[in-house]
Amino acid sequence: MIDAHQLEEKIGELLDEFYKRRTDKITGLKLKQTLKRKNPYLYRAIGVQKASEIVEGLLSAYMSSSDEGIFGDAFFEPLAKFVSGGVVSPSEGVDVAIETKTTYRAIAVKSGTSVFNAQSKRRQVDDFKALGNRLRKLQKHFDPIVGYSYGKKKQKNVETAAFRELAGQDFWEEITGDSEFYLKIIRLMKNKPQEHLLSYKQHWDAAVNRFTLEFIKGFCDVEGNIDWEKLVRFNSGRN
Repeated sequence: MIDAHQLEEKIGELLDEFYKRRTDKITGLKLKQTLKRKNPYLYRAIGVQKASEIVEGLLSAYMSSSDEGIFGDAFFEPLAKFVSGGVVSPSEGVDVAIETKTTYRAIAVKSGTSVFNAQSKRRQVDDFKALGNRLRKLQKHFDPIVGYSYGKKKQKNVETAAFRELAGQDFWEEITGDSEFYLKIIRLMKNKPQEHLLSYKQHWDAAVNRFTLEFIKGFCDVEGNIDWEKLVRFNSGRN
């Protein structure tokens, strides 16, 4: 059983890293790179008139998507390694390896349960197979697992599946032996997020101001109206 104080310290350390990465992301973000990936026709169709509205929508959508990946890499994956007693796996497609005298557990840590499409699932199967082939000489039971850090997953055809799928409470209990661990994660965050929010909000507001100024200069007319054709040319024109 992991010491509660050590676990709280680790969770705090991982939250520090998460906020550092998301701050770096929003600080380094470029307006035009982001605009190229958005739908200008949709903004026009829903009646957007303010540059700041487009900018805040861009930032919210981008950071929401980015945060999920950052949190998985900076928080869930290292936490799983820490609490399982495993090591970072050197194998492609596997994040944590837990080896005993009789078993080699290879764990791919994911965030939610909707990460796979058909192609990425096949790639995960291939990665596990390649690792299993390399480990045959050890003569240990090979146990490949995809662990979803939150959510629920009812796996079909468990006996014939290429790997086990465990989600939320089941996943964290599998690697810690503690059925309540998934709740301990949220409890032990305590006030750490609030400690970071003021600094992050300052970076957010600065990005909104920076992007709004750049958008007005680049895509508004002299009266301050959005030049939709100019925006669409930038987004979708050949040149």
